[in-house]
Amino acid sequence: MVTRAYQDIDAHVRRLWRHRGTTLPSPRRGPRQQLDLDDILDAGIALADAEGLAAVSTRAVAAAFGKTPMALYPYVGTKEHLLALMQDHAVAMPEWEDPPTGLADALEAWASALYEVYLAHPWLTERRWAQATQGPNEQDWMERLLRILDTWRIPAPARPPAVTMLYATVAATAETDAAYRRMSQEGKSEWLAQAQATARQIPDLTRRYPLSTSLEPVTTDWQDSPRAALAAGVGILARALAAPTG
Repeated sequence: MVTRAYQDIDAHVRRLWRHRGTTLPSPRRGPRQQLDLDDILDAGIALADAEGLAAVSTRAVAAAFGKTPMALYPYVGTKEHLLALMQDHAVAMPEWEDPPTGLADALEAWASALYEVYLAHPWLTERRWAQATQGPNEQDWMERLLRILDTWRIPAPARPPAVTMLYATVAATAETDAAYRRMSQEGKSEWLAQAQATARQIPDLTRRYPLSTSLEPVTTDWQDSPRAALAAGVGILARALAAPTG
């Protein structure tokens, strides 16, 4: 016997893969659907881009079309289904050519492309690894990354940790970059004032923490440091992956 839960999952998968061979579920009764799923997701993404993920609800998205939350359910399912659909829709992979000049360049091109997607939609970094959509657009990114590792003959056991490190590094640096961009002038001034106050109140700070206080920044412009750190981190990982073993 097929339960309601499995029917909901099946409908959700059909929505995710609607442009890759599945057909959208349609209501058994009631009026014909009047909205387009892509339009609904575009509205949800625009809301999340402008106000953050917390602002997204079926009520808020439905209101953009003059509908009630219940009227939206046949199109997207539950709120979690809506967020997953938005997530996969937002990460549609742009086109680029893999640089033939080496593993580091190929990985940096992949990481930079995903980084730009996260910057365009900062709320994506709030969706954790456990909330992967299993949708086609997210699958495209994974397949592209694994193809790079396969092309440069990275051993199979090294691929899973490399994938985890790359995704985590891109998300973390993009999240920091987005936070820097949101920081007001007042926030920047407060950060600097606290640093100066710490130096006054803790005059032996460098003696207590000699390594961290002498750490050289990746770049002289602190606002560019997340992107610079990403490029440097990808380079370190690439060299480690390409190093001979045994």
